Amino acid sequence: MSAVAVSRVQERVTGPTLTIDPAAIAANTRLLAGRATGELMAVVKADGFGHGAVTVARTALANGATGLGVTSIAEGLALREAGLRAPVLSWLNPVDADFATAVAHDLDLAVPSAAHLEAIVREAPGARIHLHLDTGLARDGAEPTAWARLCRTARRAEQAGRLRVVGVMGHLPCADEPGHPANAAGRTRFAWGVETARAAGLRPAVRHLAATSATLTDPRSHHTTVRVGAGLIGIDPSGTTTLSWAMTLTAPVVSVRRVRGGTGVGYGHTWTAPRATTLALLPLGYADGLPRAASGRAEVLLRGRRRPVVGRVSMDQVVVDVGDEPVLAGETATVLGPGRAGEPTPADWAAWSDTLPHEVVTGFGPRIARGTALASLRGVR
Repeated sequence: MSAVAVSRVQERVTGPTLTIDPAAIAANTRLLAGRATGELMAVVKADGFGHGAVTVARTALANGATGLGVTSIAEGLALREAGLRAPVLSWLNPVDADFATAVAHDLDLAVPSAAHLEAIVREAPGARIHLHLDTGLARDGAEPTAWARLCRTARRAEQAGRLRVVGVMGHLPCADEPGHPANAAGRTRFAWGVETARAAGLRPAVRHLAATSATLTDPRSHHTTVRVGAGLIGIDPSGTTTLSWAMTLTAPVVSVRRVRGGTGVGYGHTWTAPRATTLALLPLGYADGLPRAASGRAEVLLRGRRRPVVGRVSMDQVVVDVGDEPVLAGETATVLGPGRAGEPTPADWAAWSDTLPHEVVTGFGPRIARGTALASLRGVR
C-alpha cells in the first residue's frame, strides 16, 4: 500500500480513538525520578493505567525508572513477552498461582502470608521475594502479629537455599493527605517491619513504601525505592504537583440535527432543549467506559469550545448541544485530553462522575481504537 493510501486510511477513522503520548509519560517519569531519593519502580498494572503497559514501561525505563511493578503474574509475563528485561515485581496473587512459571521468567514475587511463602518454597525454588507488611490499610500484606514469624520462616527457607529475600514492602493508607496521622503510623510500622526482618537474619536490599503521592510529598517514606504508577500518566493524587496528562480521547460526530425548543433528549428526557438548537451525536458511551454518572455535567471540546453533553450517557452514544454552531458530521470532538487546548481532562471527568481519574483512565474498553502520538516518540526508546 502506498504512503498516500495509508494516509487516506488513517484519515478515515470511523470511531472513537484513544491516543497515548509517550513524551508526557517521559516527562512525568523524569520529574518523579528527580524527586525520589532512591530508585523508581514504574508500576504498570491495569495495562499501564489504561495507557498500554508496554508503552508505559518502555518509556519509563528510558527516562529514569529502574524496575517495573505489576499486580498479577500474567501482567509480568506480558512484559517479558514484549522483550522487557528489567526487574519486575508481582505483588497480588492467590496462594495457588503459577509461581513456578513466574520464577522461570525471572519475576520477583511479593509474599503477604505464611501460606504464600509455603507455596512458593514448594512450587518455585529459587524465587526472589519481597515480604509484604500491612502498614495500615487492612487489605494486602501480612498482619503485624504474623510478621515476625513470617520473617523467621523466610529466613529458614533462605538458609536452605529455597529462596532469596530481596525486599520488604508496604503501602501508606492516606498518602494523598500528607499530614494525615495514619501516614506517620505507617512509616513507623514499616521501620519496625524492616528491623524485625533484620533481627531474623534477613538483609532486604530493596525497601519500598511510597507510591506517587508520597514520592512527591514525603521523602521520609522513600527508603531505597519508590513505586510510581498513577504519576507516570499524569495523575497526582496529592494535588501538589502539575504532571502531564498522557491520554487523549476523540470521537467523530456521526450525525447532526436541528431541534425545536421543548425537545426532550435521550432516555427519560432528563434534558429538554430550552430553545431551538443543534445536537451532535458521538458514538461512545458507558459500554466504552464513559462514566454514566457524568450525565448532565460533562462537556467535550468541539470547534474550539467546550460543549455540554446533554441527556443521559447511553450505552453507545452521547448527545452534545452545539447551539447555533454549523457543526458537520465527520468533525472530531475531543472528549478528554491534556487540557492544553481547553478540552476536559481525566480530572474533569472524574469530578463530573464523583470518582477518581484513576477509574476514568482505566475504564475505556476494547471498542475504542488505540494509537500512539508518533511525533512524541522522538527521543523515547
